[in-house]
Amino acid sequence: MFKKILIANRGEIACRVIVTAKKMGIATVAVYSDADKDARHVALADEAVHIGAAPSRESYLQADRIIAACKQTGAQAVHPGYGFLSENEAFARKVEEEGIVFIGPKHHSIAAMGDKIASKKLANAAKVNTIPGWNDAIESAEAAVKIAQDVGYPVMIKASAGGGGKGLRVAFNDKEALEGFTSCRNEARNSFGDDRVFIEKFVEEPRHIEIQVLGDAHGNVLYLNERECSIQRRHQKVIEEAPSPFISEATRKAMGEQAVALAKAVNYQSAGTVEFVVGKDQSFYFLEMNTRLQVEHPVTECITGLDLVELMIRVAAGEKLPLAQQDVQRKGWAIECRINAEDPFRNFLPSTGRLVRFQPPKASMWASDTEHLQGVRVDTGVQDGGEIPMYYDSMIAKLIVHGTDRADAIAKMREALNSFVIRGISSNIPFQAALLAHPRFQAGDFNTGFIAENYAGGFNASDVAHADPDFLIALAAYVNRRALQRSAGISGQLSGHQFKVGEQFVVVQLGADGQNLSQAATVSDFQQQSGSSVVETNGKRYEICSGQWHLGGARIRGTANGQAFSAQVERGVGKNPLALRISHNGTQLDAMVLSPRTAQLHALMPYKAPPDMSRYVLSPMPGLLVQVAVQPGQKVQAGERVAVIEAMKMENVLFAAADGVVAKVLAAQGESLSVDQPIVEFA
Repeated sequence: MFKKILIANRGEIACRVIVTAKKMGIATVAVYSDADKDARHVALADEAVHIGAAPSRESYLQADRIIAACKQTGAQAVHPGYGFLSENEAFARKVEEEGIVFIGPKHHSIAAMGDKIASKKLANAAKVNTIPGWNDAIESAEAAVKIAQDVGYPVMIKASAGGGGKGLRVAFNDKEALEGFTSCRNEARNSFGDDRVFIEKFVEEPRHIEIQVLGDAHGNVLYLNERECSIQRRHQKVIEEAPSPFISEATRKAMGEQAVALAKAVNYQSAGTVEFVVGKDQSFYFLEMNTRLQVEHPVTECITGLDLVELMIRVAAGEKLPLAQQDVQRKGWAIECRINAEDPFRNFLPSTGRLVRFQPPKASMWASDTEHLQGVRVDTGVQDGGEIPMYYDSMIAKLIVHGTDRADAIAKMREALNSFVIRGISSNIPFQAALLAHPRFQAGDFNTGFIAENYAGGFNASDVAHADPDFLIALAAYVNRRALQRSAGISGQLSGHQFKVGEQFVVVQLGADGQNLSQAATVSDFQQQSGSSVVETNGKRYEICSGQWHLGGARIRGTANGQAFSAQVERGVGKNPLALRISHNGTQLDAMVLSPRTAQLHALMPYKAPPDMSRYVLSPMPGLLVQVAVQPGQKVQAGERVAVIEAMKMENVLFAAADGVVAKVLAAQGESLSVDQPIVEFA
């Protein structure tokens, strides 16, 4: 067994590998860029080596520097994690040539599966189901149309070197095939330096289901059940679960056996994933093989009770797999939500900056621990007060739950999301909460088009309807009553003029346009020791008890009418020191809790409209201003490019909303922008 390994990655996956290595008694080496010098993975590792500037192309993608770091520290093996160099055949080969062990498949296996056209031919030879189509590079748009007609519409036009949704188009007719081929080819050339494009049949109502495989150097390969990854936004996975609520036992077995056959065909020696597209009739076809550890591997670890990172390390050290196919378990149900630094209410634009508060839900499962299951696990690479840099992907954490069945897992995940406190940046937690509450998701009735179909106009606050909005009103009144009780207990008050707390309140919901709604609430039977009260509002009665909560706590746990709940409280939101924000099940209530007389007076206050910013082009997200395409005095037409902002591997082009003349350019190229910062002013 290795004495020391280097993790050629960052963030949560680097932390994940370090945890297992420590369990195995293996020393760890972290690598880091300028942006990550204070990152969590650096603190967790036994040693850390600086490898370059913040952009990944100048640090985490520098193979020579990573190999040099191995030699400098005496690391005998490299774990690449996922992303960056994890599926880079040249890197794996170079590591092997330098006498360092690559904790992953052999370079020839990566090469065989890395090319989508070559991998489909290999799959055909291994008798793995493949989608009907044309698997050779297509030379012209006219040829693409002819092939599409032969295969039968709809078809998928795909770049051979594609990935992450780039170089992919769906065509339903000749016109879309002609245009799609040209766009796909250009995108592939620009993104991957490889413009080869092929065509295959588009499976309608498709599900994305993948099989986890594991092979060793002694010819043993087995499959560890499947993962359901159909909940995707723009081809990026959002929620993953294991097992799938859709496939039958016979389909599971057939998919698993074909995945093993493919892995054996390329002499696969590590953890890997064979991805399939599954039709509504349970027909399944090979998509591609990911020759690395997947982001969503924890759900497989939960239902099988196996530590995949440990098995990868043991296989790389030459050990045999410790189990056979009949030993693979499938216990309970696991779900993973990817918690990303993005604003779901601003079309999921990246959100970077400092984590003013980062308080994940209480964990009862941990990475590398295969004994304590049936609970909540958080895999993360950040910590309270840490920075979310603009240079890397948007993932903050992975929230994983394991339940007795699917309904139990969904309930645990909803409760865990309620308890996940993130302040300072925006996160996609409200979106995740909405997905989990959707009737079709709860019924297991979805496919890869689920998000596009149900949130076609983007994600809005109205998409997160609370099952009991009066509970939010009651909780706001309860929290305010607790705050007033503290004020009443302040010493030194003038005798006969002590502060008295009443029972009648009005909860004024704050509307963005000044249209505030008011609802009366009565808080009675207040018990200071237990923190319990009875709140009556809108004809409903809530007995709320939360003795452990203190006024500065962002998270409030307790019971309402005997049912446990977790919610979040934020005081002084926006520029209003009296405002409260209550968050529960993905829904937010911004309100002031006032006495009846104060509420009457507040209703007479004039509404102060926000300043008119229509003459400005504002930055929709924090990021780097990489281009300003206009200059003062220039006439600009509606739809013309004005600026380009880059953050988290994402480029956002800003266009003029109307015709106009540029008065001032207010930000310079290369400047770091904040949300809503003016870039250009029009006359």
